[in-house]
Amino acid sequence: MAKIIENESNVINQIGVGTEITGDVTTNSDIRFDGVLTGNLKTKGKVVIGETGAVKGEIVCKNSVLEGKVEGKISVAELLTLKATSNLKGDIITRRLAIEPGAKFSGNCSMTAETSIPYAGKETEGTAEDSKKPK
Repeated sequence: MAKIIENESNVINQIGVGTEITGDVTTNSDIRFDGVLTGNLKTKGKVVIGETGAVKGEIVCKNSVLEGKVEGKISVAELLTLKATSNLKGDIITRRLAIEPGAKFSGNCSMTAETSIPYAGKETEGTAEDSKKPK
């Protein structure tokens, strides 16, 4: 019998400079925005907002690196990194947060070992210790 193996996608979606999207974006893989998104962004992977990138809406993901501008709530299941060039106006919910000197942030931040962050239609619940337990 043939064995079906589901591989995680190594695809990286990229939205280039000069591209403007209005509407919600949902993906299962990593995504990089160097353009502008007016709408919500959800992914099971990593979100990178480049220096020229801007998002006005909610972001929900597993990991994120912010170099550009975000106006809205950002929910990150694991690690959110705010680079020196970043400008975030909105609330943060994350497990871990790294902020470089020069980064701008205006809003509230909620950090906890326990997460209940839905991303790409899935929801992660529990603690960091729970994720280490074999299933």
